[in-house]
Amino acid sequence: MSYFERIKNTPIKENPIIMGIETSCDETAVAIIKNGREILADEIISSATEHARFGGVVPEIASRSHTTAILTATERALKSANMTLDDIDAFAVTEGAGLLGALLVGVSFAKALAFSTGKPLVPVSHIRGHIAASYLADKELEPPFISILASGGHTAIVAVEDYYNLKVLGSTIDDAVGEAFDKVARVLGLPYPGGPNVEKLAKSGKNNIVLPKMLKNYSGGEFDFSYSGLKTAVINYVHNQTEKGVEIVKEDVAASFQHSAVDVIIEKALKGAKKFGYNTIAISGGVGANGYLREALTNAVKDKGIKLVLPEKRYCTDNAAMIGAEGYLQYKKGNFADLTLNASAVMPL
Repeated sequence: MSYFERIKNTPIKENPIIMGIETSCDETAVAIIKNGREILADEIISSATEHARFGGVVPEIASRSHTTAILTATERALKSANMTLDDIDAFAVTEGAGLLGALLVGVSFAKALAFSTGKPLVPVSHIRGHIAASYLADKELEPPFISILASGGHTAIVAVEDYYNLKVLGSTIDDAVGEAFDKVARVLGLPYPGGPNVEKLAKSGKNNIVLPKMLKNYSGGEFDFSYSGLKTAVINYVHNQTEKGVEIVKEDVAASFQHSAVDVIIEKALKGAKKFGYNTIAISGGVGANGYLREALTNAVKDKGIKLVLPEKRYCTDNAAMIGAEGYLQYKKGNFADLTLNASAVMPL
């Protein structure tokens, strides 16, 4: 009897314990989640310092780092939860999107664990994982709600209609907001990772540089984004000032860019909540850790009858707890994979 024949009729447990495995980029992460809401263990081993020397993530370095770190992260998670593999009911793993070589490490490892223990293998979308992090932040949270998905690869306003159905109201037509942060950081001579360093610099700057509003006269969707023009405007500003011999106040450039990049996200999230009659907005994705976004959004929902869900910054960036949370939902649905599961560098929102 094949592995899949053995597990496809596995009884769905009422209170399952899910191990989440995440290796989509430069974080090797393993977490153990109970009932999709309770974090029993959460381990992250980052290779960011190795990539910083090159000004960004190097896929080959990331893949090699995962192969050396994944067993350690798993052992730490089991020890932290005071458990063994026998206590795990299913293994949830990020199948995409991300760096293909990095993803393959996690998928291969999860398949080995599932096969050797005879437990279900649960494929998880990295994007859905980010959105599911909100369930860890608010254990009473239930759909429907508006989710702001803001990361290095995606920028979107998503209507979470129920636990399984997500409706993308609008997304970026070119660069993602996190990608724009990284590119602006590079122009300003800031080290990797760009986002946190732009935010840090912006704290002592002024929003006094006029930058273009995105998608002016755009005939597409009202919830769409575009960061290519904003990024180019910052590059041109720095170049022109340099050519004129004018000293650039980097703090002001960072602050002005951050306002332009973030304010429109808040505006469209509020518009989405109003249009669909939702009274909850949650943030997800790496840019969700941005302090200005969190503060400005908090101020924006005051006196509007809107509940705000802000996951800890740790759970906005890549982590395995969010994969375990989404893995729980897929487990309850019986969405199990066989050993032919493969990684995918690109997945639709």
